[in-house]
Amino acid sequence: MTINNDSEFKAALNSLPGNRQRQLAARFAESVLVLSKDVRVKNAIEAARRNDITDDELDAAYKAAKKASVDSFTRCGKECDWNSQAGHFVAQAALACFEPGKSSAWESAMHARMARTSESIATGIGTDNAETTAQYRILDKYLAGEKA
Repeated sequence: MTINNDSEFKAALNSLPGNRQRQLAARFAESVLVLSKDVRVKNAIEAARRNDITDDELDAAYKAAKKASVDSFTRCGKECDWNSQAGHFVAQAALACFEPGKSSAWESAMHARMARTSESIATGIGTDNAETTAQYRILDKYLAGEKA
């Protein structure tokens, strides 16, 4: 299956169970990790990708991602800097990996797109929806791996 638009993208994401959503959400967050300097975000994303993660480890990773998100939000308001805003959206993408009751992969994907948009504003270079296209490829590859 090749994903070509957000309707197909969202439908495919919604068909996945919670643990698979978390792992895919982590891949979306990881694709923009370069925009964050926070090691807590990196560690949370690594934890979210794991198959063998325990409930206690999930809780610890959630708390670390939440703290990173709050801290980055505070920096954004203080500095009013688009690069800081991009980092905040990366933290939000990581946090989405752990939020139950939501489409965590969709939430993470949307925050990752916002991170790229913030980066493009900071640099003055447009995104041409490159992150969206990259996410479609990530999902296609993930789904192909599930069937293999």
